[in-house]
Amino acid sequence: MKINAVEIYKSIEVIRHQAPVVHNITNYVVMNNTANALLAIGASPVMAHAPEEVEEMVNIASSLVINIGTLSERWIYSMLKAAAQARKNGIPVILDPVGVGATSYRTQTARELIATDSPAIIRGNASEIMALYDDKTKTKGVDSAALSDDAITIAQKLSETYNCVVCVSGATDYIIEGKQIVKVNNGHPLMTRVTGLGCTASALCGAFAAVEKDYVAATVKAMAVMGIAGEIAAEKAVGPGSMQMHFLDHLYRLSEAEITSRLKIEE
Repeated sequence: MKINAVEIYKSIEVIRHQAPVVHNITNYVVMNNTANALLAIGASPVMAHAPEEVEEMVNIASSLVINIGTLSERWIYSMLKAAAQARKNGIPVILDPVGVGATSYRTQTARELIATDSPAIIRGNASEIMALYDDKTKTKGVDSAALSDDAITIAQKLSETYNCVVCVSGATDYIIEGKQIVKVNNGHPLMTRVTGLGCTASALCGAFAAVEKDYVAATVKAMAVMGIAGEIAAEKAVGPGSMQMHFLDHLYRLSEAEITSRLKIEE
């Protein structure tokens, strides 16, 4: 599989043209940021977590993003209902296992979600991906205590066990399906100073997966776009506040020429 700037930009154009509905059951911290990022790329975000409506909302969506950042028993029930409906409808589920390894409650929840209905894509930092598989792994709150390189072997095991794409985010993003590994080297350290950009990456995976049925390609495209927009934003930002503003602006304005000049993918 060879992914180039032309293919990435074509997917962006499809997103902008189709405006696919991306249903998010996400956390309180990032709802606004996530919705704005999806709007900037051209998707149509919806944030719905009430168990009384999640199945109906899934019925009008092209993808479902589940983010476990702020858990409650009622939300977990909604996540399971929504995932089951998404599987029934044949639309991709993207799971962001925020903070897995920090507490047994969220670790057990994430494991239940992937065991009950295997997601199309799991995206997390190295510690989160490792903790999904290994009880000995601990996280630093919702931050990674490991490098993305450290999680490759476990990511491969997760991918093979649950027949899904696993994305390990970090200085280098690893997109893994079985033995296949794609590296995306775009991004900027300032991105780690803006809350919720990891959650934004998962949401963008949902946008690309809504229009791209090869979920490895969808994830690679999402992470590349995320990283490139972050690089451009960081060059203009003076700190995390302006970084967030510039990120949204450049996600909205991202051109094929910018992708071509900056794309760093290793397959």
